[in-house]
Amino acid sequence: MADDHATSSPGVEPLVFVGGLWLTAKLARYSFPALFPTLEVSLSVSNGELGVAYTAMLLVYALVQFPSGALADALDDVRVIAAGAATAAAGAVVLLLPTSYALLVAGMLLVGLGTGVHKTVAVGLLARLYPSRTGRALGVFDTLGTIGGVVAPPAVVFALSSAGWQAHFAVVGGVVALLTVGLLARVPRANAGVQASVSDLRDRLAVRPYLGPFRDRGFLLFVAVTLCFSFAYNGVVAFLPTYLVERGLSEPTAALLYSGLFAVSVVQVVTGGLSDRLGRLPLVVGVLTLATGALVGLVTAGGTLLPLGVATLLLGVGSHGFRPVRAAYLSAAIPDEIAGGGLGLVRTLLMGVGAVAPATVGIVADATSFRVAFSVLAGTMALAAGFALLTALYRRGE
Repeated sequence: MADDHATSSPGVEPLVFVGGLWLTAKLARYSFPALFPTLEVSLSVSNGELGVAYTAMLLVYALVQFPSGALADALDDVRVIAAGAATAAAGAVVLLLPTSYALLVAGMLLVGLGTGVHKTVAVGLLARLYPSRTGRALGVFDTLGTIGGVVAPPAVVFALSSAGWQAHFAVVGGVVALLTVGLLARVPRANAGVQASVSDLRDRLAVRPYLGPFRDRGFLLFVAVTLCFSFAYNGVVAFLPTYLVERGLSEPTAALLYSGLFAVSVVQVVTGGLSDRLGRLPLVVGVLTLATGALVGLVTAGGTLLPLGVATLLLGVGSHGFRPVRAAYLSAAIPDEIAGGGLGLVRTLLMGVGAVAPATVGIVADATSFRVAFSVLAGTMALAAGFALLTALYRRGE
């Protein structure tokens, strides 16, 4: 039975701690692309090797989506999030050790493992605590997370010019520890006191009970939307600073534009709220069409600040505008009794596909050029918009 506090208004505290941990998770993950130009030189590694490291982090991130959601259905969702946060903090500690490519990969894997637990469980937790304001709560949550992307590049630039980039991860690890303590102390739990047997846990981790929504053609079409978007977006965020440097911008300017990609994430509050009132699929078509046009602009624009900057900001508006609408749509489409595991299964698929993108971009860039690699990403984003339109037409015809 749910904790009694969960049935009353929880205030903003859960959003502060859950969203704060998502902010630090994104801060940690998006610090790596901002470091890639430096690491490429200091570690004497290629774009492909850095892409493989980022892909490995995202694959681990993807693999824990389903089990974390399924365990949250059976156990205590707050403690599942706390366990993930502790793992991510351990990854930050590993990154404080003497730098090598192997230790870099090890730290990134722990960061991927720990942060991968968070969002699937957090979406269900926030939907539980804010049932009449789910879209808005998820919009605020995603906006807080995206602030991590805004902060990451300038924080890395500051660290490189002062105490060194490893000090940056020391601060991140400390903040995660503090937020985890607050989470455990102040966020109402859904399954407080529930004791699940080994048999119960084994049943929860079986995939078959979560496959029901996939029998619906409209749901499958929307999953295709998320898969294409994830590949395109992860490919962009892994190498956008490096791409902009290759196009002729300085590293500080590229880092500033990379921050801009996330700074426009305030649009998530707007699109999340609109999705509660106006419907989700038409909004999805619009924002993904905008993201597609922006990616085309990044490929075709001249190598100067204004066109590349405008394209980057529009890509941020389209991409971040999609996120809370996607989460709200999936939360509504998946039955409550399998909400955590069902969403986790979808996120495993989309993050698994997205995880391949950094390695793909790095390898294609080494073999041809970054413009060719980003052209592939633009085409994939166009597919996402096309599948979104098909989903809307299918649902309208039902």
